[in-house]
Amino acid sequence: MLRIAIDASKTTIAKTTGTEYYARALIQALITINTEHELHLYFRDEPPVGLFPPSPLVHYHIIPFRRIWTHIRFAWELWRSRPDVTFVPAHTLPFFFPSRAVVTVHDLGYKHFPQAHPSKGRLYLDMTTRYSAWRAGHILADSQATADDLTRFYGTSSHKISVVYPATESLSIGTLPDHPALREPYFLFIGTLQPRKNIARIVEAYRQFRLTVKNPPNLVLAGAKGWLFDQSWLIGEGIYWLGYIDEADKGALYAHALALVFPSLYEGFGFPILEAMGCGTPVITSTTSSCPEVAGDAALVVNPENIDELVMALHRIHDDEPFREILRQKGHMQYRQFSWEAAARQVLTILEMVGAT
Repeated sequence: MLRIAIDASKTTIAKTTGTEYYARALIQALITINTEHELHLYFRDEPPVGLFPPSPLVHYHIIPFRRIWTHIRFAWELWRSRPDVTFVPAHTLPFFFPSRAVVTVHDLGYKHFPQAHPSKGRLYLDMTTRYSAWRAGHILADSQATADDLTRFYGTSSHKISVVYPATESLSIGTLPDHPALREPYFLFIGTLQPRKNIARIVEAYRQFRLTVKNPPNLVLAGAKGWLFDQSWLIGEGIYWLGYIDEADKGALYAHALALVFPSLYEGFGFPILEAMGCGTPVITSTTSSCPEVAGDAALVVNPENIDELVMALHRIHDDEPFREILRQKGHMQYRQFSWEAAARQVLTILEMVGAT
């Protein structure tokens, strides 16, 4: 039996992005499949009741600390308790701690698009990810694209990296929110509104598409404003911004959309691609980074820097109902290739390997 320490601090953040969602869903799956090891979960804030399934093998540790929680408070607890292995599901290992470790690196987008990150944040990501890649006994990468980036930018041996694909939970398809944009057919983008998500080209392609279509569908942008957000993205007939979307509303938004338009310039793992497929929604995505790994042959893929290709993709989806049905069917099959249980079993095996060395 191993004593496994897990940084669960990301799981109590209210407005989740992919990183927080990954941490919560993977820890839930680890608790469910674990029958042998002590799992010690460390939180910065009090977790809500029912966040994780009950288990006699799980121990909660709430250790509040205002600043530098990972490198001071969490690190101190690891020195005090001396676990067999520490797992951090979000990039950053403490600078000084005693145990063997496994860390998940989600993406190296700050290397590909440094201008899309605040300078201090970019330097911190670079420093901590470089350190974590060196310090960890093993690294989990969300995709082969991220694994290749670790080797390219930090010289990390491929033998030290395992690609463990995340998954998505089945979304509840309820009633659409009452919003003028959603009373007509619409194309949908979901994600943080920032340059890396290729918002400017999505909007420009939609503007060109709209000029040649009678009664064109709307373009709905759903997500919080990110770094370097440009207000001009929201200007134009048929373009609507919904802001941050609660998890409870996501399923309906996907299910009623003509397609998810997600030609991102870089993704460590494109969660919206799988979420849309799980809701029966056709997907337009890009040929870059991890997007082809996630989409397989179940999406319409385009060069994300080629606006003409994106315009043609919008026309193909809009005009060809049989093609949309093909993408729906293939999407359901692709969605079933990913599961949190399978991911958790891979992770637990790696934790056992590292903890026993």
